[in-house]
Amino acid sequence: MTDNTYQLIAIIIYLAGMVLIGLYAYRKNNDLDDYMLGGRKLGPAVSALSAGASDMSQWLLMGLPGAIYVSGLVEGWMAIGLTIGAWLNWLFVAPRLRAYTQVSNNSITIPSFFDNRFKENTKVLRIISGIIILVYFTFYVSSGMVAGGVFFEGSFGYSYHTGLLVVAGVVILYTFLGGFLAVAYTDFVQGTIMFLALIIVPVAGIFLTGGVGETLDSIRAVDVNLLSFFATATATGVISSLAWGLGYFGQPHIIVRFMAIRSTKEVKSARRIGIGWMIIALVGAAFTALIGVAYFQQNPGVDLSNPEAIFIEMGQIIFHPFIAGIMLAAVLAAIMSTISSQLLVTSSALVEDIYKAVIKSNASDKQYVNLGRIAVVLVSVVAGIFAWQQNDTILGLVSFAWAGFGASFGPIILLALYWRKVTGTGALWGMIVGAVTVFVWGNNETLSGYLYEIVPGFVLALIVTVIVSLITYKPNKEIEEEFDKALELIEQEK
Repeated sequence: MTDNTYQLIAIIIYLAGMVLIGLYAYRKNNDLDDYMLGGRKLGPAVSALSAGASDMSQWLLMGLPGAIYVSGLVEGWMAIGLTIGAWLNWLFVAPRLRAYTQVSNNSITIPSFFDNRFKENTKVLRIISGIIILVYFTFYVSSGMVAGGVFFEGSFGYSYHTGLLVVAGVVILYTFLGGFLAVAYTDFVQGTIMFLALIIVPVAGIFLTGGVGETLDSIRAVDVNLLSFFATATATGVISSLAWGLGYFGQPHIIVRFMAIRSTKEVKSARRIGIGWMIIALVGAAFTALIGVAYFQQNPGVDLSNPEAIFIEMGQIIFHPFIAGIMLAAVLAAIMSTISSQLLVTSSALVEDIYKAVIKSNASDKQYVNLGRIAVVLVSVVAGIFAWQQNDTILGLVSFAWAGFGASFGPIILLALYWRKVTGTGALWGMIVGAVTVFVWGNNETLSGYLYEIVPGFVLALIVTVIVSLITYKPNKEIEEEFDKALELIEQEK
């Protein structure tokens, strides 16, 4: 049996497992709340790993190791910024968002929360935020499909289009069948695979390169600056990298996990699990890259054609082909977990935030669930059309979309949860200013090369939302009561 056959068997077992989870979750969906938010029944471990797996995508196993392999630990500032941002998100957003979305008319999406929270300009705000999600995430899903096609092309020699169809087909099937629960459960499994892989590869690799001392000597022989966070860093470069953490407050596919956890009491456990998972995974990714530097320095006859494949290459060098296939499954898990999460959020924006807001339908829960499934297929088809012609600019859109969501939604989420006087008009103008600033700044090479567009976008959106809210604020008894009720719920569940 050839190495490729062993690896393909591991991938097939993994893909079959994802479909079986989708079938299991299918039986648990009774209404739209179940299909889009899992009935708010997620435990802390599933919530934490689901948030982590849907967040990290192929960047964790390919992008970050590749960047550190080429440039060293100076590329680690982004990982530090993301870890801090994720921790702050769990600490400040998770408990309040879980409570507030429950008391505010059981909001099951971010746009519906805006609608129910502000009770002013609500339809406009809900539709615009739904459209932003729909547009950005359709391209986001496309980027994941591109990554899936490239993965099968590079790993098994299949055509790009075959790989794209396989990845898209499996993700669509389990998301279509099981909705949010299928996505959350598969994310949990995928997150576990990623976590174990990022421990096993560097631990085994350190023995291959002769232990800690010899490994460090080999890295220094290539470039002593590879082990420094500061040697080649610039102030604006570090700020831009750390600023990625700001994006967490506005990422719909991540913060929706906070809304689905069983109770605010379990947020602390979920935070510890999620941040622990994240720190170990990021450290594992960095060590994998550095050990790869040492290995290829020690074996000059072995060639690495693509630095982003360093994790895959090390897995194939160290392990039996079947175990190496599980390492490949970890990369595929990173890709698929993000696609499925974004696909479901996009579907919910189409059904819950655009269709239901524009067309006042009296459809039954079953009909809404079926509409959600149809939306999953429609979004997938459109995303697949964008991805069919392999285009690197789609992958480049990921950082742009991260900034767009972070600047458009992040300040509004924070103010909605912590400031009673924020208004729907203020939120609307803040969202627009954040989105426009990111668009203009991000499309100017001079500005975006100097500072990541999320920084000016987030700051200006925050300022505009506060100023406009102060001008337009009028006391609203219902908003005050809901705000107090959310705080009471948090206290009760401590």
